Amino acid sequence: MPTSGFVALIGRSNVGKSTLLNALVGSKVAITTPKPQTTRYPIHGIISEERGQIVFVDTPGVMQVSRDALTKKLISFAAESLKDVDAIVYVVDPSRAIGNEEHQALEMIAHATAPKILVINKIDYTEKPFIDTYRDMAKNFDTVIEVSALRHINLNQLKDRLFEVLPEGEPFYPEGQLSSLPHEVWVAELIREKLFMRLRKEVPYSIHVEVVDISEKKPGTIYIAARILLNEARYKGMVIGKGGVGLTEVGQSARKELEGVLQKKVFIDLNVEVDPHWVERLV
Repeated sequence: MPTSGFVALIGRSNVGKSTLLNALVGSKVAITTPKPQTTRYPIHGIISEERGQIVFVDTPGVMQVSRDALTKKLISFAAESLKDVDAIVYVVDPSRAIGNEEHQALEMIAHATAPKILVINKIDYTEKPFIDTYRDMAKNFDTVIEVSALRHINLNQLKDRLFEVLPEGEPFYPEGQLSSLPHEVWVAELIREKLFMRLRKEVPYSIHVEVVDISEKKPGTIYIAARILLNEARYKGMVIGKGGVGLTEVGQSARKELEGVLQKKVFIDLNVEVDPHWVERLV
């Protein structure tokens, strides 16, 4: 009988959860950037094998509690993702000291009854001065596995352990499906990744993208219309760039990646709008 179940990936911001998810699934299902709180949605990444199916839920990284509406919403998403899961993978970064965010994330899983696996990521780093501190946390977990999501070190060991602890059951998703994220949301997240990568430290934390149209208006060409939403007008010029060069570069970067995935020509129409209430629509 195969084993199948849901596994929550949790940890504070920028420990490499999305990189780990993509590496485990073998495809890009979650965007990755150096920017904290890149993940906005609990993303389901799916591994299907003869021995069963693992459905990963990549949660938004836990940040310190803030009055900011977006941060509160994302922390709520992370907490919700822990309900009714069959296992928890708690990811840490041994190059960073334990701080308030780490304590907050640990508190979220403290009373969980599902099997808990501590994953010490980034073991390929030369400098990891806090690795022994994290190893000392082993008593609070059922298993400890040291990995490098970037270099694909010990990922099979993690998968093997998950298949061992998941309950017997049939797959939740068809074989070959890698993510449960709606196509429009995945495209919007890809565009947001390109915004983050272009703007780097200047990118507004609250930037958001909504895809309003994906259609094949003529054979072999996909048309995508998307809105880039900002909560303040002062960021608009930063995103658009002088003479529109910023928006053009983002569109070109997203188009190139999408054409590689879809194997079709892609046309992207981007518009920048100010909407201080977009967070209220985030589900």
